[in-house]
Amino acid sequence: MKIKGLLCLLLSVAVPSVWGFYSSGDAVVELTPTNFDRLVIQDDAIWVVEFYANWCGHCQSLAPEYKKLAKALKGVIKVGAVDADEHKSLGGQYGVRGFPTIKIFGANKRSPTDYNGQRTAKAIAEAAMAEAKKKVQAAFGGGSSGGSSSSGEDGGSGDVIVLTDDNFDKLVLQSEDDWLVEFFAPWCGHCKNLAPEWARAATELKGKVKLGALDATVHQSKAAEYGVRGYPTIKYFPAGKKSSSDAQEYDGGRTSSDIVTWALDKHAANVPPPELVEIIDETSFDSACEGKPLCVISVLPHILDCDAKCRNKFLSTLRELGEKFKQKAWGWGWAEAVAQPELESALEIGGFGYPAMAVVNFKKMKFSVLKGSFSKDGINEFLRDISFGRGQTAPVKGAKKPAINTVPAWDGKDGQLPEEEEIDLSDVDLDDIKDEL
Repeated sequence: MKIKGLLCLLLSVAVPSVWGFYSSGDAVVELTPTNFDRLVIQDDAIWVVEFYANWCGHCQSLAPEYKKLAKALKGVIKVGAVDADEHKSLGGQYGVRGFPTIKIFGANKRSPTDYNGQRTAKAIAEAAMAEAKKKVQAAFGGGSSGGSSSSGEDGGSGDVIVLTDDNFDKLVLQSEDDWLVEFFAPWCGHCKNLAPEWARAATELKGKVKLGALDATVHQSKAAEYGVRGYPTIKYFPAGKKSSSDAQEYDGGRTSSDIVTWALDKHAANVPPPELVEIIDETSFDSACEGKPLCVISVLPHILDCDAKCRNKFLSTLRELGEKFKQKAWGWGWAEAVAQPELESALEIGGFGYPAMAVVNFKKMKFSVLKGSFSKDGINEFLRDISFGRGQTAPVKGAKKPAINTVPAWDGKDGQLPEEEEIDLSDVDLDDIKDEL
């Protein structure tokens, strides 16, 4: 019995323990549900992880190359393997549907990259090194290690903003912007299909509607708060200060064009109408027109020729059309006739009657004059043609911004004729006047 026990002890020392295709003598680290988070997720190192099954022929073929990979990357990138047939919960967590599945856990550990290249040590090593390079670039400010990503597996669309339990309220609820937020799971096939469409939509909508993505399997608090039950779930958060109760369901299509169209419709409904600025000095003129793609300038009749009721009717028409064309982000301004002679001269709208209108592109120093009636229909047709690039244009006189006079702002009242001065005749010598006559 002593000899038998000694033999067993010697065998246990001489023969390394074996799990699956890999032994403790290999550089491949055995990963299980017990140690996975501690070794992989909480580690700063890049990890290459294979999910395999003992009965899988392709896994058996990969084993020699995978051992070679682990030895080549030792001390540089960590290599591990999960028996996903035994540890089904761990495989399911990362959406493993076939064997072998190789994932690279890079800078964003919660959203690993699927490796779909050649199953050679060299090819896998190159992919892992690329992930390491991205992480280094991010550390030097040359890339993003998690500040933005697409919603699927690739973790790399610069215009999609990564949301978490910690930053969600600050970025979304406390912002003045429109938001579309996707709640996704890394293993979700539909999420992976949506990822490139979501990324393209984010780029097209940049500056108008922000697109975010939240990994609901990691940030479960926010997913629960918004009642997420399936993936992907998309919620819309309107512009302005908002609360969680303001979230609306997205009910559009899953292509980038569908997403963009749906988002722009919502955005348009929330865009405030442009301010109709009275041009009374340089500051008001710049407020109306500076930095705008086009500026719609109207010159209204003098208040003595068109009383307050008449003027307000014109202003109401302009505001109504400003609301209609608000998505264009044009500037809108108006001045009283002859108050800004340099402006009228530069746009060739002075001297032939009021009201008058010109649309100006101050970047190109070109303008177009309203030839039709100064009415809702007439102006609408004119601006519609302008928006489609139709209509005749002319260069702004002098090819520079005209001088703007400083004049009093309209007080909202009817005009008043100046009072005639009374002549005091008490000190006038009538005889002297007779002599002069």
